[in-house]
Amino acid sequence: MNQLKPAISAAILAAMLLVTPMAYSHSDSWKLSENNNSVILAQTKGGDAAKAGDVKIEFYGHMAFKITSPDGIRILVDPWRNDPSGAWGLWFPYEFPAVPVDIVLSTHAHFDHDAVYRPRATMVLERMTGQFELGDVRITGLADKHMCKSKGWYRWTDVATEFKQEFCPPDNPLHMDNFIQVIETGGLRIAHWGDNRPLPAGLVDEALQNVDILIMNIDDSSHILTYEDVDAALLRYQPRVVIPGHYYTKGANSILSTLSTAEKWVGRQQDVIHLKTPELVLNPDTVAPLKGRVYYFGMHHAKD
Repeated sequence: MNQLKPAISAAILAAMLLVTPMAYSHSDSWKLSENNNSVILAQTKGGDAAKAGDVKIEFYGHMAFKITSPDGIRILVDPWRNDPSGAWGLWFPYEFPAVPVDIVLSTHAHFDHDAVYRPRATMVLERMTGQFELGDVRITGLADKHMCKSKGWYRWTDVATEFKQEFCPPDNPLHMDNFIQVIETGGLRIAHWGDNRPLPAGLVDEALQNVDILIMNIDDSSHILTYEDVDAALLRYQPRVVIPGHYYTKGANSILSTLSTAEKWVGRQQDVIHLKTPELVLNPDTVAPLKGRVYYFGMHHAKD
């Protein structure tokens, strides 16, 4: 019987691997054919984040956005993956694209925001706080807290009891922290909300007062923020441009994610552009006259 134990264990492991969704969770950077030449060029050339220029924003589904500076520095925020444990089910029907970028940012340690080793990146800044500068890009990480009490129809934060954890501050675990990322380039200030709580703490709140573009969690299921939360934040920060994220995107998300689209909220807004592709180019001249314009990618998302 003892001789059968290794075989039985192997069979059980194989069965688990067959039924558990796989997720990319480790670094294979040593295999990359890309190198750091573009980073060396930016380091040598320098640049000015305040200098006006065209900034490209691409939507990769969920809360993943790629921002390209006027000088070509590529920043990817919050690439996603399925939960490596399998506990949260299949959120994404395929792996995040192995897109080449210079910098990967992650706002917090949840599987749908932290596939930092899936992109082909020169550098990874995970849960970054403080300031980082390269070429014509300045990134400011603002440490705050994840939304800790879900108000939507799917009260996923109730699982805290099963986890035997306190999700709300001050005694929350690391995965319930959040780090808003403010990317300055091309004369624009772009804030990526991550999954932050509705009202950030004092210093963070102040830093968000002058953002031009705000990327926020907006979906009809109120998975992270209710529409009242979103509207209050927009009234408080007065961004010139609002870009919804963290909503159900057909092809990028699975229905099992429990997310909904952002159609209802978008339908209530007065100034909306329904984009026809997964990319958008903005600069200070196009943004300056705007007051809360919504650019909605809808189901359009980049795949490479």
